[in-house]
Amino acid sequence: QVQLVESGGGLVQAGGSLRLSCAASGGTFSRYKMGWFRQAPGKEREFVAAISRSGGSTNYADSVKGRFAISRDNAKSTVYLQMNSLKPEDTAVYYCAADVGGGNYYYAGNYDYWGQGAQVTVSS
Repeated sequence: QVQLVESGGGLVQAGGSLRLSCAASGGTFSRYKMGWFRQAPGKEREFVAAISRSGGSTNYADSVKGRFAISRDNAKSTVYLQMNSLKPEDTAVYYCAADVGGGNYYYAGNYDYWGQGAQVTVSS
């Protein structure tokens, strides 16, 4: 009953920036912890960033810390991922996810709903 739709992916040069958006519907957005994960070809789904229900707390994978920023606008039922200083190794399909309960933010299995994914390609 919860739908998540990512947008904002595309092709960008190394060193550039991109902002992903994830719009939620079918639930009470402010009750969900939100996360971003990514998956490159031949690799497992990897945690990127997470944000608390109010937006007051965030967590990042070491690989993106200092370059990416997660935020949310509960009035718009949308979570964002601002990606700066992009590297070719950031190339992946990026997924947003909603967690209706608790648990480890970095564990994909703790998330209950997933978006369809947005392709991000960083050229060198």
